[in-house]
Amino acid sequence: MVSRSEADRILGRRAVLEGLARGVLVQPWRGVVVHAADLLKLPTLAQAALLAIGPPAVLSGVTSLALHGISAAEGAAVHLTVPYSRRVESRSGLVVHRAEFHPSDIVELDELPVFSLDRALADHLCDGAERTAFAALEEAMHNLTPDHRAVLHANVRDRLLDRRDRRGIHRAQMLLALATGEAESPSESILRLIVVEAGLPVPVAQYEIGTIDGRKLYVLDLAWPELRIALEYDGYAAHEGRQDYDAERDARMAARGWITIRATAADLRDPRRLLAELRGAFERRTARLA
Repeated sequence: MVSRSEADRILGRRAVLEGLARGVLVQPWRGVVVHAADLLKLPTLAQAALLAIGPPAVLSGVTSLALHGISAAEGAAVHLTVPYSRRVESRSGLVVHRAEFHPSDIVELDELPVFSLDRALADHLCDGAERTAFAALEEAMHNLTPDHRAVLHANVRDRLLDRRDRRGIHRAQMLLALATGEAESPSESILRLIVVEAGLPVPVAQYEIGTIDGRKLYVLDLAWPELRIALEYDGYAAHEGRQDYDAERDARMAARGWITIRATAADLRDPRRLLAELRGAFERRTARLA
C-alpha cells in the first residue's frame, strides 16, 4: 500500500498504469495504490484508507472492532473518525465520522491507530447496527475472564456517560444492561436480543442441566428454568449431521419436563415462526402453573 505518487516514483508511471490495467494493482481510493492480492486484508485496506484521508484520523466503528479480533463486526467499508475541525467526505467503501477524541482513546494494532475496545464498543452501541453492536459487545465480554468482563462493562458504561453526542444513548444503555458475555456465538447473542425485543422474559444464557449426583449433563443456549423452556440455536457447522443426537437429547429433556425449541439462521432473518412457537410454549406453561 503506497500513495500513487510513491508508486510512480518507485515503479515508474508506465509500470503502474500497466499494473492497474492488468489488475495486479488497484486504486481503492484516489491517490492510493494497493497490490490486488492484498486488497482483502483488512490491515492493508485500513492503512490505505488512512493514507487516502490523511491525518489526524483514527480507525473506528466495525473496522476498529474487527481489528480488535471481534468476528461479529462485519462490513465491507472501512470506517474512520476525524476531528470536527476537518471537512472530509465519505466515499465509496470509506465511511468518515466526525467526533472528538484524545490520544488516550487510541491504541495501536498492527501499527494502525485504532479506537480502544471500550471506546469502539460504546460508539457502535450508539450508532451502529443494533444486532452487530450487541453481538460484538457480547463477544468482547465472552473472550475475557469474569473479573475482566466486569471491568470492560464498567468502562463501556463510563464511555456512554461521558459521551458528548447523546444520540443513541438510551438504546446503548439497554443493550449494555442485557449483555452477559455468556453467549457462545454472535448468532446466539442475536437470538437473545430478538427474544427480549419481542417482549418475552430475559432468558438465562448457557444454563446447565445436571444429573442427580451433580454432574453436568447438558448446557442450554438459552433457557427459562422456572418454566422449563429451552431455546437452542442450531448453527450449520455445529449441528451438521447431528439431527439424531439432537432429537434424542430433546426427548430426554422432555422426560425431565422441558420444552425444547430450536432456531436456525433462517429464524434470525425472519423470527415470526420462532416467536409464535415460543409464545405458545409460554402460554401452555403459564396456564399449567396457574
